[in-house]
Amino acid sequence: MLTLRCVHRTRAILSPLPISSTTTTTHQETFLLFFYSTIPTSSYTPPYQFFPLTSPVIHRFSGDLPAKEVVLHFREWFMSRKNVLFDQIFDILDSKEDGVDIALSRLNLRLSETLVLEVLNYRKDVLSCLKFFDWAGRQKGFYHTRATYYAIFKILSRAKLMSLMLDFLDSYMKSVPRGVHKVRFYNTLVMGYAVAGKLEVALQLFGRMRFQGIDLDGFAYHVLLNALVEERLFDVVDMVAKQIRLRGFESEVTHSILVKSFCKQKNLDEAETYVYGLLRSGVRLNGYVVGVLVDALCENNQFEKARKLVDEIGESGSVPMEHVYGMWIRDLVRVGKLDGALEFLQRKKSLEGYVPDMFRYNMLICRLLRENRLEDVCDLLMEMKEREITPDEVTMNSALCFFCKAGMVEVALELYNSRVDFGLSPSSMAYNYLINTLCGDGSVNEAYRVLRSSIDQGYFPGRKTFSILADALCGEGKLDKMKELVLVALERNFMPSDLTYDKFISALCRTKRVEDGYLVHGQLSRLNKVTSRSTYFNLINGFNKANRGDIAARLIIEMQEKGHSPTRKLFRAVILCLFDMENSEKQFLRLLEMQLSRYEPNSKVYSFFIEGAGHARKPELARQVYEMMRRSGIVPCLGSDIVMLQSYLKSEKISDALNFFDDLSRRRKIGRKLRNAIIVGLCKVNKPDIVLAIFKEMREHGQKPSLECYEELVKLMCSHQRYETVVYIIDDLTKIGRRVSSFIGNVLLFNSFKTRKLYDAWVRSRDMHDNASVTWTLGELIGAFSNYIREHRHIEDLEEIIEQCFPLDLFTYNLLLRELSKGQMDDACKVFTWLCQKGYDPNRWTYDSLVHGFYKHGRNEEAKRWLEEMFKRGFDPTYKTQQLI
Repeated sequence: MLTLRCVHRTRAILSPLPISSTTTTTHQETFLLFFYSTIPTSSYTPPYQFFPLTSPVIHRFSGDLPAKEVVLHFREWFMSRKNVLFDQIFDILDSKEDGVDIALSRLNLRLSETLVLEVLNYRKDVLSCLKFFDWAGRQKGFYHTRATYYAIFKILSRAKLMSLMLDFLDSYMKSVPRGVHKVRFYNTLVMGYAVAGKLEVALQLFGRMRFQGIDLDGFAYHVLLNALVEERLFDVVDMVAKQIRLRGFESEVTHSILVKSFCKQKNLDEAETYVYGLLRSGVRLNGYVVGVLVDALCENNQFEKARKLVDEIGESGSVPMEHVYGMWIRDLVRVGKLDGALEFLQRKKSLEGYVPDMFRYNMLICRLLRENRLEDVCDLLMEMKEREITPDEVTMNSALCFFCKAGMVEVALELYNSRVDFGLSPSSMAYNYLINTLCGDGSVNEAYRVLRSSIDQGYFPGRKTFSILADALCGEGKLDKMKELVLVALERNFMPSDLTYDKFISALCRTKRVEDGYLVHGQLSRLNKVTSRSTYFNLINGFNKANRGDIAARLIIEMQEKGHSPTRKLFRAVILCLFDMENSEKQFLRLLEMQLSRYEPNSKVYSFFIEGAGHARKPELARQVYEMMRRSGIVPCLGSDIVMLQSYLKSEKISDALNFFDDLSRRRKIGRKLRNAIIVGLCKVNKPDIVLAIFKEMREHGQKPSLECYEELVKLMCSHQRYETVVYIIDDLTKIGRRVSSFIGNVLLFNSFKTRKLYDAWVRSRDMHDNASVTWTLGELIGAFSNYIREHRHIEDLEEIIEQCFPLDLFTYNLLLRELSKGQMDDACKVFTWLCQKGYDPNRWTYDSLVHGFYKHGRNEEAKRWLEEMFKRGFDPTYKTQQLI
């Protein structure tokens, strides 16, 4: 396993890498280069995974080398691919200025077939390659060869620019270029149309040549033969192959193409027989012949047979195996057998010194990246570097993705920032990885900068990456950048997801930029996009806060048209906002009219408006809507009656509320819910006598009040110190089988701390209670707490006593702290520990009680510590506590 802790490997990293020298390429090697390069560099890029993984790879780098040194080593390796002269050529070709011919001429290039082929193979920019090819063909003393023509044809073919290629060939046919011999002219045309897939034209030209007594050369014959195999014209293949043999052109290339022909016809046994026959006859073969058969066997899921073929021919030593091994590794990787591919690679490296070519390394690295096998990726990258294998675009982009996935975002960003130095054009995949990793690292500004750069280079992020960056920008409140991002997306006809729009609008609303949010919403509507329900809620609430009830009202109608249902609370908020505007009643009635005109009226809708008017303290308007509902033939439901009753009570129109209640009792049987509503309402407007009468009437009818009724009654009677009535209400609560709630228990404790009158009332009613009843226990608790703080020093059993009567909550603990802080601060700290152990989150009143108590008793150092903790939690002391500080 590779680690940077190894001394010899560290030396290898630190040693400078030589720039690969150019080598002379023969015609046959040129053909093999373009024909057998079956793995285009753009083919092996992994599907992205957005966030970095936790991996020991990080420590393998960072533990030995700082990030800057890692960047330096990889930068040096990436620089090894640079060819200063070729970069100058392409800089001139990329220039939009006039005078390209003059600028190229000033370089004093010694044009040759080799130089032209190397330039064409240096970059994948089709337009620049065409420019250079055209310029070179017009230079004195240089004539394009069949190899250079074939190279440009393959470039156009791979770019799928067939129409441009055919235009080129038609133009070439009409005017024979300067210095081109007739044979070379036809050779070029036949090759061009064959590569372009126009075999009818190519064969016609071939026939014309034979009629004129001229023939193709060996190179052109093989181009034509290969094209015929690719198009599955096997009858013609046999004829052309026969011509090749008759003319003495048969070679390793011929054998490779014929094996491919057998394989495409699914005649794998025949192909295998043909290969072994060549070996037995002593014919010199290259690895491409065997590689084609190995690949075909694997494509037909005959991996065991392919493995045996590789082993047998490899052991024979009669065929160079580099290409065969490469094909076998590629096929293993293709079907996901990564462990088998890596094991085979390691074995052949150790036994035979096999070194894969760059394409095989790239393929392995990309697939391993997909599987998140980062340590293996690290090993292969470092191995490529140590073996001085010149990286290409795929290698560099894979390295960038690797550093992102390994969490080494600093290294990835530095390499990205240096991309111009070593000529890296990040792929869309690398951009996605980098942007997503930067977002996950919290470097949102850097992620946005990378995005803008990618757009300038013609890339635009994938939908998932766009969403991640949009989320990050919205989450950090960088809404101007988010706005730019959306505009750029729309300019490129890229439609962000509905969720992205919703998050953007919601973020604008949260930052009080609701008008901008409304503009984005309008843009969505024009694009026939439906804003989500939650986004409508955010927009409406935003306009409510901005006192723009008119727009909020328009939106609440619109959201229903889009299929979203508003809640009672949302309707109420909009109506309340309308009543804060001028001509409020007119605005209210207009909203009601719009609602009723668009949707079938029902009691639920009317109830929304009645409730809204009631909350706005407009009971007359609420009654007007109520009567409007009745006139329209809709019988008010129980909910409508309740909200109408509550409208009167909220405005303290007690007589109107009681009259309405009496009117209802004449029209229908008064149920439990309606009585609950009037009891709670009367309690809140402080009418103890009236509410008690209705409560007793309810109990006489055998109806059980809700827990809320009991809570409000206890609170009201305690506020009037009518403690005998409190005891009566608690007793009734327990008789119907309800447990004392935390709210009621806290109210009783609070009052027992203030006065003994509550306990005295309980004592007077003692004869009514069984000693084992909850009411009796509660009375004893109140009695204990009326004197507890003064008479008792131990509180360990306090929680258990209270739990026997009612559930404790944070308010209960705060009450205890408040009383204990009057004299027993150590016990108060114990209570604080209890509530934290119970999972309660201390609030402002919790800390304030402790700080106040410590200062009051002169324990200033402890008070300061608690005050500091209070500030850390974001709480401020109350006014009374501030007076002691």
